Amino acid sequence: MDKNEAKVYVQGLVARAKAAQKIAETHDQARVNELCAAVAWAACKEDFRRTAAKMLVEESRMGVEQDKFNKILNKAKGVWKDMKDDISVGIVETNTEKQIVKYIKPVGVIAALIPVTNGEATPIVKALWALKGRNAIIMTPHPRGKKTLQYVTDYIRSVLKQYNAPEDLVMCVDPDNFALEVTHELMAQCDYIAATGGTPMVRVAYSSGTPAIGVGTGNVATYIDSSADLRDAAHKIMLSKTFDNSTSCSSENECIVNEAIYDEFVKAMEAEGGYLVREDSPEKEIIKKTMWPKWHEDHNNHDLTRDLIAKTAPEMCQAMGLKAPKDVKFIMVEENGGFGPDYPFTGEKLSVITTLIKCKDFEDGMDKIEGCLKYMGNGHSCGIHTKNDEQVDRLARRMTVSRIMVNQPQALGNSGSWGNGMPVTMTLGCSTWGYNSTSENVTWKQFVNYTVVSRPIEAIIPSDEELFPEYIRKK
Repeated sequence: MDKNEAKVYVQGLVARAKAAQKIAETHDQARVNELCAAVAWAACKEDFRRTAAKMLVEESRMGVEQDKFNKILNKAKGVWKDMKDDISVGIVETNTEKQIVKYIKPVGVIAALIPVTNGEATPIVKALWALKGRNAIIMTPHPRGKKTLQYVTDYIRSVLKQYNAPEDLVMCVDPDNFALEVTHELMAQCDYIAATGGTPMVRVAYSSGTPAIGVGTGNVATYIDSSADLRDAAHKIMLSKTFDNSTSCSSENECIVNEAIYDEFVKAMEAEGGYLVREDSPEKEIIKKTMWPKWHEDHNNHDLTRDLIAKTAPEMCQAMGLKAPKDVKFIMVEENGGFGPDYPFTGEKLSVITTLIKCKDFEDGMDKIEGCLKYMGNGHSCGIHTKNDEQVDRLARRMTVSRIMVNQPQALGNSGSWGNGMPVTMTLGCSTWGYNSTSENVTWKQFVNYTVVSRPIEAIIPSDEELFPEYIRKK
């Protein structure tokens, strides 16, 4: 499809979406909530979840069907739980003292980029956000997830039809018409862009000329303190690292381990199914050559091989000839040489590989977390396993990350869970540190506009004595 054909095709999609959105704009709060509840409930149905999960695993050749099946349920219910009682129509705030009244408005038609790693749940979450704000949404897929996106979109549209709502409130690019030119046109013609995916595509969204919200690269490092419950920490790291074969940008890419408990921690990880590759093992070089095939010619090229992303540990071990047990769940690779392009194990791996890095103490551990973040993942998140609250405070004050999980599995906690208070999302803002416009877990509240009405109040002008300290007034 050439550029002109893409432009005409997208114009048709956007025209339909705008017509549907004009109807949604007239919905009252009860109607908005009805549609959101209906879509969320339908997404919880087992037959739908099983089909979507199976379809994406087969199409993308990534991830774990059962994990995707569970992910859809938790995200659909969690997102609806978070926003169920929120006001998204009319007046959302009244300040009688300042005589300010705030009205909430939709942004219009949203272009949504859907990543292949979470192509089963992200369309549902973004559709719910759009509907809550009385928007329309047009989603565009990754090439290896376009059939799944079509299936999920058609399913949501069938729910809207059951409730006599405009089906074109939720649309996607047809698989037969998918092309990069279409994605670029969609970003240019819509009112707002929600970009979840790789950093290059997010930067394209930001440079499109259309207001956009996007996410940054993940490279989560977690510190394991000598005070930590090591069995608990190892179990949670295993759960996080192996969930959906580590398709999440939040899984523990590096474990920064206090040297006092290093050997004990390794044993705890091995008890959870980890396979250790020592610093001087020939297997480390085999993994490096396989995971980053272009790195050996160009140390600035840390492109991961697509063949092993989000595969099981046995599949990876067999492909690389590693002598791991048949029941291996994840791989641990020691790396104590340094950080950055010369040490690719200190970057994101999108696989069931975690890097073990020794540290002398907590201060050294923070230095090494920063080493990982400066290489990759700045602004995203980090974690800590400790019983020392002072360490948590020091970590939070120092690290340039948007979220820190304490004694939790990163991938299962960062984006919100039943066991913490983080907003449930599929889109993690990474602050200006990660070249993003937000540091928050993105929710429907980033999909709306506001109008503020101001009425006059009695003018009260404070004195200089009230405003300024005496030592400053004397200057």
